[in-house]
Amino acid sequence: MLRISLDALQVLDAIDRRGSFSGAAKELFRVPSTISYTVSTLEDALGVQLFERMGPRVALTAAGHELLREGRHLLKAAGDLEQRVRRVASGWETEFGIGLDSSFPPIALHEDIAAFHALAQGTRLRIVHEALSGAWEALLDERIDIVLAAGEGPGGGGYVSEVIGTIDFVFAVAPAHPLASIDRPLGKADLQPHRAVAVADSARRLPPRTVGLLFGQDTLTVPDMHSKLQFQLAGAGFGFLPDVLARPAIATGRLVGKQVEEPRAPETFHVAWRSDESGAALDWWRARFRDAAVRARLMAAICGG
Repeated sequence: MLRISLDALQVLDAIDRRGSFSGAAKELFRVPSTISYTVSTLEDALGVQLFERMGPRVALTAAGHELLREGRHLLKAAGDLEQRVRRVASGWETEFGIGLDSSFPPIALHEDIAAFHALAQGTRLRIVHEALSGAWEALLDERIDIVLAAGEGPGGGGYVSEVIGTIDFVFAVAPAHPLASIDRPLGKADLQPHRAVAVADSARRLPPRTVGLLFGQDTLTVPDMHSKLQFQLAGAGFGFLPDVLARPAIATGRLVGKQVEEPRAPETFHVAWRSDESGAALDWWRARFRDAAVRARLMAAICGG
């Protein structure tokens, strides 16, 4: 006979995150005595203490930590199974995750989300922002269902990708930056003594991408392209910026565009999804991102352009 139920694991998870029985009771819409009874019953069944009681606050014991660590895998598996069952019954996913490279402002999807909600049967949307390889990783790790990602996807397959557009890059520095006064194409020897500003790759497992950096280069790493622009405007470093983002600042004299001996190639953006997935929401978003007008609007929105 099984002594551990999914309900008990859900209670343990809520207690650990909320820090108390009363906090878990509020989250689960139960009375505190029910939470306490569930824990006591489980502790008696297993013959171990799962929580250290410290007044109103509680903390997991070592045994409790081990149970919850493995139990959370079971909770996720049960949730995934529940979602698959509902998907089979209705054809629509209960939740759908959209991944965006950090170059895309989420508000760029406003029109598309409105159109989806007018049709979808109760599917909850979740938008995730990642940078560079992190966007591809989120797709492969099944944290999202479809992605607008920069660059080529990783090897190994398991997904389908289509090009949605490209953007050009320009090398730019603030007018007061030492590189601004050099009247010739800049080479490695010119760049090496100065700090570069780079966008951090959010990948946790895949090898991170580094673009336009020299070995041993002093680098200021920032979370997204908008931050990169702001730091370059402030003279904190140099780097390549999307042309659509840099041109207004160059036109007003807040940045100086420079020629370099090794320019950055245009960046290609893709829409991608896992090849073994199906569902009405995936079908809808896949068709939406194949629309030429939608693709043009999204590419124009890169970096707020």
